[in-house]
Amino acid sequence: MLTERHLQIFIALAEEQHFGDAARVVGITQPPLSQGLRRLEALVGAKLFERGSGGVELTPAGTALLPFARRALTSIEELHQAAVARDPEGPEIRLGLTPEVPVSAGAAVAAACSAALPGSRVTVVTAPTSSLVSQVSSGRLTLAVVLHPTVLDGLEAGPVQLLPTWALVPAGLASDPVAELKSLRGLPVAVRSRAEAPAARDLFLDTLAMHRPDGGTVVVTDERAGLAMAAAGQAIVMTADSSLAAPGVDRHLLAGDPLPTRLRLVWSQDRTPFPVDVVARLTEALVTP
Repeated sequence: MLTERHLQIFIALAEEQHFGDAARVVGITQPPLSQGLRRLEALVGAKLFERGSGGVELTPAGTALLPFARRALTSIEELHQAAVARDPEGPEIRLGLTPEVPVSAGAAVAAACSAALPGSRVTVVTAPTSSLVSQVSSGRLTLAVVLHPTVLDGLEAGPVQLLPTWALVPAGLASDPVAELKSLRGLPVAVRSRAEAPAARDLFLDTLAMHRPDGGTVVVTDERAGLAMAAAGQAIVMTADSSLAAPGVDRHLLAGDPLPTRLRLVWSQDRTPFPVDVVARLTEALVTP
């Protein structure tokens, strides 16, 4: 039987074109995602994706079926929303957070949602900026905190908030607690895939090249992987999360803050017209310790 999860897997894979990223969007690991795809292809009687070393692409059959899958999932979500609207426990606020949002900031925004919208129930998902924008546009998320700049596809957006960035480096690489970016030499900077937030990644890399023309970059799946490489003496991590730490890794505030983490709230004004004061409270939560 075709299920909502089958539709979620299909659409996430079509949007992310990568099993690992799609699994994170759906909130499962890769093995059950692959199993779900195989069941879906068996149910529809057609191969939906061509698999390659770098990811997946829709087959002609997959391209033809994708609009129907989107409409079906939207109908299911509208059914859920109608049920929630009658739920005495209150409406559900589905909040998306890009992985670059510090843990404390994400928790503060979730708490601010509950305080600003009394009676609501808050659920939180983490996904790359490009995926979050798509999910807010389709109504799968109520709002999200994403990296700036990014293509908003007609969404509303709050003011850009700049969070200070630290460099996490192997112990002994630099001596001063505040370090010049250009002085952190000899190791690549760990970065996430460009596909996760193309415009924001380009700005980051351009600024990095301006201040540190040598050293290069290395792509990592997340900050945990970057931190592990720093602990192994193989990379430098830029982060806005003051809680990210590991033995053998030193933290240095970057002089002049050349690489702040730029974040903003996005939402669909048509689906959820947030009042100005609510946007202000949620935005303030991003930068309030």
